[in-house]
Amino acid sequence: MIRVKISGVAIDPITKGFVVILKDETEKRWLPIWVGHYEAKMISLALEKVKPVRPLPHDLIKNILDTLGVVVKRVVICNIKDNTYFASVTLKINQTEKEIDARPSDAIALALRASAPIYVTKEVLNKASTEKVTLENEKEIKLTELQQKMQKAVEVENYEEAAKLRDQIRSLEEK
Repeated sequence: MIRVKISGVAIDPITKGFVVILKDETEKRWLPIWVGHYEAKMISLALEKVKPVRPLPHDLIKNILDTLGVVVKRVVICNIKDNTYFASVTLKINQTEKEIDARPSDAIALALRASAPIYVTKEVLNKASTEKVTLENEKEIKLTELQQKMQKAVEVENYEEAAKLRDQIRSLEEK
């Protein structure tokens, strides 16, 4: 298994769908996983450490696990079939570990909230990863992240921060 980190959530410029970019620790191999709008939002909120007023589903799951003394040990993206990824969440209950089947998007959202490591099997990485994305794709990912942050700043009426983000977006678009 290869440990990965989340590079970010972006909009795929071709499909216009959301994609979570996982990078290996050397940042040489990238694994894009397409997710739905809601799932992208749940992962983005966790990446940005946004605390909702009331618990969202992944926060609720984390709260339940914490209350019961269950620890999220790791998440593994363990298979890919017909362009569908499969994942597992390993939970530790007392001295026993249990592996639970999960959608990768839910597993990643939970791992972020539980500060659990995320891994990808060598087979999945060999089958579905790509070499480091091009600078154009990197620019697109950064633009999407900045646009999402700007939208959140506007939603909470932090217009000064939104203006700074807008300027960063313009600067990046000009490059």
